[in-house]
Amino acid sequence: MSEIAFEVKENEGYTVIEFELTNTIAPEVLKTLRIPTVKATKGVVLSGRGPIWMYCYLTHYYHPTKFVATFDPRLGGAVIVETHSRAHRIGDIIKIEG
Repeated sequence: MSEIAFEVKENEGYTVIEFELTNTIAPEVLKTLRIPTVKATKGVVLSGRGPIWMYCYLTHYYHPTKFVATFDPRLGGAVIVETHSRAHRIGDIIKIEG
């Protein structure tokens, strides 16, 4: 069993990639990590509790998509941290329902 469990949720303009660590992880996990594929024409929202280096890796991996955002439950949405879209700017917040 993998130390990281991914769940993919499709929305109209973006795909939510939720992850959960099932065990303590070390950076070596990145060498064999099986990351879900997504449609590059949509944005990606990353959601889960994990180390910063993992978020950096996932942001880099999903860079070719329309945008990458990270979910922040305190804001009730996801903050765009990387974009290729004129409709989405760095720092914009996408409201995420429940």
